[in-house]
Amino acid sequence: MPRLHIISASTRPSSAGRPLARWIAELAAEHDAFDTRLLDLGEIALPFMDEPEHPEAGVYRHRHTKDWSATIAAGDCFVFVMPMYNGGFSAPLKNAIDYLYQEWQNKPVGLVSYSAGKTGGAPAIEMIRPVLGRVGLRPALRTLSVPAIESYVDEEGRFAPTADLRTRAQAVLDAVADLATTPEAERVSA
Repeated sequence: MPRLHIISASTRPSSAGRPLARWIAELAAEHDAFDTRLLDLGEIALPFMDEPEHPEAGVYRHRHTKDWSATIAAGDCFVFVMPMYNGGFSAPLKNAIDYLYQEWQNKPVGLVSYSAGKTGGAPAIEMIRPVLGRVGLRPALRTLSVPAIESYVDEEGRFAPTADLRTRAQAVLDAVADLATTPEAERVSA
């Protein structure tokens, strides 16, 4: 069973994305295709890149990098739950990606974005795609963008989705599961 890491990409303490990421993790746990783990970049608290070697070398000196490397290497696939800031994805997510190289190679990733506005962070998804390709991640074609994120978070801090959001989130998870379970030979010939 593929190990799916859901990465909550906001580091803001009051982020409405955390309830969304928890909900995505709950859906993934119900999916039967994954062994799911939720990671919060706010809790992981990686400093800005401080390794002296290029990440491609895989030579890490700092404990936080070694821990991050082990965490990502243990994942078979990912879903990034990411805010949109000023039309793009967040600096902490870029930093978390940039710390590593080999650990990301050929692994599927699903993209879930959100924003306070009406785009739901869709521009952030388009902006991150070239970065994912550079580190060898394989983005699922299905994505989910959640507009007006605060309107889906209830008084207890839980994400309260519509039926449509649930269906679209399931489609992202299905696409990641397909990528994670399709043998490489079949992917190449398709």
